Amino acid sequence: MNKNTLLFIVLSLAVIVVWNFSLNPTPPQNQDKAKQESAAAAENTSAQGQQETSASQNNAPAQNLKTQAPQSQLPVFAEELVEINTDKYKALLTNKGAAVNSWIIKDGKGKEIDLIVSKNSPAISNFPSVNYKVISKEPQKAVFEFISPDGWKITKTYSFSKDSYMHNLSIKVERLKAGAVLPKIDIVWGPGIATDERNSDENLSLTRVGAFTAGKGGKYKVLKNESEGAASFSWAAIDNRYFLAAFIPKDINDFSQIKSYREDKKHYYLMTIEGIQPQENKEIVLDFYVGPKGYTYLQTYNIKLEETVDFGFFGILGRTAFKVLSFFHSATNNYGWAIIILTIIIQILILPLTLKSYKSMAAMKRIQPMIKTIQDRYKNDKQRLQVEMMNVYKSQKVNPLGGCLPMLCQLPIFWAFFTMLRNAFELRGAQWILWVNDLSAADSFLTISGFTIHLLPLIMGAGMFFQQKMTSAASDPTQRKMMYILPIVFTFMFWSFPAGLVLYWLTNSIVSMIEQYIVLRRDAVRVTTIKR
Repeated sequence: MNKNTLLFIVLSLAVIVVWNFSLNPTPPQNQDKAKQESAAAAENTSAQGQQETSASQNNAPAQNLKTQAPQSQLPVFAEELVEINTDKYKALLTNKGAAVNSWIIKDGKGKEIDLIVSKNSPAISNFPSVNYKVISKEPQKAVFEFISPDGWKITKTYSFSKDSYMHNLSIKVERLKAGAVLPKIDIVWGPGIATDERNSDENLSLTRVGAFTAGKGGKYKVLKNESEGAASFSWAAIDNRYFLAAFIPKDINDFSQIKSYREDKKHYYLMTIEGIQPQENKEIVLDFYVGPKGYTYLQTYNIKLEETVDFGFFGILGRTAFKVLSFFHSATNNYGWAIIILTIIIQILILPLTLKSYKSMAAMKRIQPMIKTIQDRYKNDKQRLQVEMMNVYKSQKVNPLGGCLPMLCQLPIFWAFFTMLRNAFELRGAQWILWVNDLSAADSFLTISGFTIHLLPLIMGAGMFFQQKMTSAASDPTQRKMMYILPIVFTFMFWSFPAGLVLYWLTNSIVSMIEQYIVLRRDAVRVTTIKR
């Protein structure tokens, strides 16, 4: 390996490190479920406290209920749960606030993921201090009603889809007494949206609130502790790496603001779509999606929900790679083989750049003895040393930077592929062969005394070692040591990475070794003796 290849690997490593520690910081590893619930509950209490500062907000009628109306005038309903259960999900509703207590996604393999972070912060709650009357509960429908002593009524109807993750919510507000002030209706989810247990450590840093801009050429805009006018957007959502809760109003003019709020980096974001206080009887209708962020599946709804899937800075390349990956999956019915095929095709497409780089490396390796002789001869005369080295490069028609640019051109492709594999929901639970039974998680080859051995990163590290040994042009002992340290660094770095990413890098290394071997065997560069 010469310094150009070393530069490429160091840059790749730097990009990954920046991603993991700067753009995507990881929260404390020992944050257990109780702490998450405590933080979410604290944030929810804070958010509710902010809502209760105005009599026009959702919790204000509940306060009026307690402070102004005699308890004897109020109907008392015990807390009641309503369960909606299908093959795709299981929702548990409560008449307390007519809210969602639990929303469990079924993966079809016996695993269930509850997307509600904390039972102390139910989702889509309106007036959480009161218990609604359960008007009806059917297999795919639940209706709740609350009559306020202030002279208005709210009827909240959930309509669920059996075979889809898209559902409907109707909230009707009616005036029962002349002069009664109708309340405004907010749509709230959070704080947070939960995920798999194995991804819980990173979930705090990945959970975000966003909204899709209205009109032609719309984009998904991530909101960080800010408020945006609702009229500028078509829908709003809260999401993490693999799951999404999105709300699509039939009339965006029923709402005034889309708000994203969190207390600090130790708390989850809270999403609020703030309503407008109605002057007359009003029915607010919206569709809402709660489920996985499968890119192809989200496209079927034709409202750009797939834009919530993060393909990174090189999004166009990432989406293209995913479409091609999906095509090969349809042909092989195996995402592991699809990754291998796609990696080989990428290597073929960039082969001219790769060959140029490897030829430059091979030429540098062959003139290395001459460079070493010159360095020894003119070690005390740096100016003469530079002149003589340039003479060698010129006479041998070698560009010392010839292998650098082609390598740098590959970085966008590498990074797009890296991000795509890291965020593709489709790889969740996808098997390859033998012990690799989930390409979205680190492979588990063997567990000894609680320590899991991941075989793919070990194979990848060994391949990198032989690749560097085969092409090394370094004569400096320090540089040689660095070259042999890098495979160890990469092995540890990829140790807990998803198997799909490791498989991509491993395949890429194998193909690169084959290409390098061919170039080394067939390279026609001849080193002539320079007369002095």
